[in-house]
Order: sequence, then C-alpha cells, then structure tokens
Amino acid sequence: MNPRAKFDLAARARSFRYAFRGLAAVLVGQHNAWIHAAATGVVVAAGLFFGLSALEWCVVVLAITMVWAAEALNTAIEILCDVVSPDFHPRVEKVKDVAAGAVLICAVGAACVGLVLFVPRIVGWLNS
Repeated sequence: MNPRAKFDLAARARSFRYAFRGLAAVLVGQHNAWIHAAATGVVVAAGLFFGLSALEWCVVVLAITMVWAAEALNTAIEILCDVVSPDFHPRVEKVKDVAAGAVLICAVGAACVGLVLFVPRIVGWLNS
C-alpha cells in the first residue's frame, strides 16, 4: 500500500464490511463460537445482575475479547490450512492443534477471571 495514498472513506467502509463478513463466518461455521456466544451472554447478564465496577467490566471485556479474537484467528488458520493442504498432513494437523490450544488457553484464562469475579458474589447472594 502506498503510504501517501489519499484516505478513502469508501475503502474504509468496505474493510469493515469484510471484517463483519469474517465474524459472520466464525459465528455460522464454528460450533465452539456458539459456546463462546452463550458464555458471553451469561457473563454479561451476570455482570449486570451483580453490578460490576468499571474496572471489573474492563477485565471482563478484555477476557471476552481475548477469547473471541483467538477463536477468529483459529478459524482463519484452519481455513488457510485446508486450502494449503486439502489432504491430511501431520504438520498441518499440528498447526491446527496448536491454534486450537491457543483458544483453550484464552478460554481457561477467561474462565479464571469469571471465577475470581463471580464466585464471591454468587456465594454472597446465596447466603443473603
């Protein structure tokens, strides 16, 4: 890309359209994304119910974003691997496994954030 190219609002709008198309591909094509969507909904509802502070919301939003970004990157890697190597290849399988492992790391980290923030509130709510 030419760094001196004139800013083009229409081109920026198209780039957002492509990004939303990619997000739709993740949501439609990845069953794990449905689990992430459900978890996101539950966490947001719980955060509203328990009245998280602004800082706690920031942590929750970062955790949710981390998981969604990892899932989207994992999906992109899987699609690219399938194009590059349509037939089984052990190194492609390893690449896919590592990418899936990255999503798992993010999801476990997000779950830990959820436990730290919500378990004390749930226990207090149950005991009240």
